[in-house]
Amino acid sequence: MGLFDKIIGSKKETKIKISWISLVSEDQLSTIQHAQDKVVVLLKHSTRCGISNSVLRQFESKNEALNGQVDFYLLDLLNYRSLSAAIAEKFEVVHQSPQLLVFQNGVLRTHDSHHDIMNIDIESYLKNSI
Repeated sequence: MGLFDKIIGSKKETKIKISWISLVSEDQLSTIQHAQDKVVVLLKHSTRCGISNSVLRQFESKNEALNGQVDFYLLDLLNYRSLSAAIAEKFEVVHQSPQLLVFQNGVLRTHDSHHDIMNIDIESYLKNSI
């Protein structure tokens, strides 16, 4: 570690807390709708937005214990804007960013956006998923 690193601190490695599935096609939306006996979370995320990045980090910290129990999908809005529009139409939600949608047994149960995402208790859907 150099003197500069000692003064300002070294850059920490970013640990992946959730195993995200990249949402890249409308076919995957059908998979989400037909998922039985499970909870699926879809996060629409803008990589250039400070709020979206902040919410993503907070969300991962809050929900990392659910990794492996929930299917976590991540939509990169900058690269898949048309897919976001398809989500809005298919599930009758207004497009927002960041935005979280929670599905239980293939049915959209709740959604929210921005910092209100942190108020969603995903674990409660797991307890009632079967």
